[in-house]
Formats: sequence, structure tokens, C-alpha cells
Amino acid sequence: MTVALVTGAGRGIGRAIALRLAKDGHAVAVNDVNKANAESVAGEIADAGGSSVALPFDVTSRDAVFEGVAATVEQLGGLDVMVNNAGIAQVKTLLELTPDDLRTVFDVNVFGVVYGIQAAAEHMKDHGGGKIINAASIAGHAGFDFLGHYSATKFAVRALTQAGAKELAPHKITVNSYCPGIVGTDMWDLIDEKMGPYLGNERGETLKQYTELITLKRVQTPEDVAGFVSYLAGPDSNYMTGQSVMIDGGIVMV
Repeated sequence: MTVALVTGAGRGIGRAIALRLAKDGHAVAVNDVNKANAESVAGEIADAGGSSVALPFDVTSRDAVFEGVAATVEQLGGLDVMVNNAGIAQVKTLLELTPDDLRTVFDVNVFGVVYGIQAAAEHMKDHGGGKIINAASIAGHAGFDFLGHYSATKFAVRALTQAGAKELAPHKITVNSYCPGIVGTDMWDLIDEKMGPYLGNERGETLKQYTELITLKRVQTPEDVAGFVSYLAGPDSNYMTGQSVMIDGGIVMV
């Protein structure tokens, strides 16, 4: 049985990814900074007959990430797939950003991904390779107003994905990213709430406006994203590396 570790898997996209990978037959280590959420999702997997463990740790701590990988290997028997999914967003103009704002978002979205790549690769390179999958975004292909620093972190994830793919290929490790769009999660509820005042919108109107950008004309579900991550985690993507692929219903096309 292959083993996957998914960070930020206590809710939203991460939860959907964890459940899908378990359905695909992976044993899944469910990470979240919120212990109760991690345990809840691990419980869902176990109730469905899958193998899982809850690992509550903070991805902004390099030591904690390395310890989380070690715990995955110890409790589930290895690590074949690392999904660096944990991420946060914040709505502010560039002129309003403080050093604390930048540190907070970069610590999770960039530093957390670096630590995940490092910890996973340390194990994988000595055990026949593996797959590292990072959370990017359409905001990593086109910078969005009021989400400038968030966009910058996702551009960084694309760069890390490309560099990681080149450096880790000799160890039979592939590195790819998934780039969601407008997803019906708590994160987009927050973006809608906080961006509304900048645009003069009532609650719900900003999400509706952004939905109009989607070619398929519907908000993305976490399961839409999880289906693509399933592909990246499986054997059909073995010849794919260094890519940051948009799965956004047709918002950004390049």
C-alpha cells in the first residue's frame, strides 16, 4: 500500500484530497494545525475502511514538518506521496501590507512548502523515489488585486516546483503543482467577506462577480481539485514533472 501525507487536510480542499487518496487505496496521514479537524478527517477515512493517522502539526515549523514525515513513516510504513496543501489567504492592498502580514502568509504558503519538499525528499531519495505535489493557484499564474502578497506566494510555489523537479529528478522524485480557481471553501468565504468593502459589494456579491469569470459558470468544488490531485498521485502521471497545472473551470488560459 502506498502512503500519502496531506498537509492542511482538516477541511476544504485538503480534506477532499485526503478522502480521495484514501478512496484510491493510499494510506493517508492527515495533517492539520487544528487537532480536532485532523482527527475528524482521519476518522472519516477509517470509518470508510481506509488506513489513516491524524498528525496535528504546524507547517511553519521546519522541525515539526520533519517530525510529521518521520511519524508518517513510522506509523504507516513509508511515504510515497507528499501533498503540500496547507495555505492561507489575506485580502489587503499592497499599500496596506505590514511586515507581519507578509511573514504570516509567506510562512505558511512558501516556507511550509519548502519544508514539506525537504522533509519528503529526504525520505524518498533513500527509498526509491516518490511524488511531491504542491498547492499553487490561478493566482500563481496571474496576480490578483487585493491578493498581491497571496499571489506572490503562489508564484513562488511555481518556481519551487520547477526547481524541485530539476533537482530531485535524479532521485526518481517528481514535483508538480495544482492550481485551483474559485473554490467553494471557507477561504473563499473569507475573500468574499473581506474584499467586498474594497469593491463596494455586499456579502456574496464578490463571489458572484468572480464566478462570472469562470467559463464553466459554476464555483469549483474541493472534489474537482481532489480528482486532479488523484491523477498527480497515481502512476498515470509518472512522466510529468515541473508542472503547475490550472484546474479552474477556465478562468486563466495560457
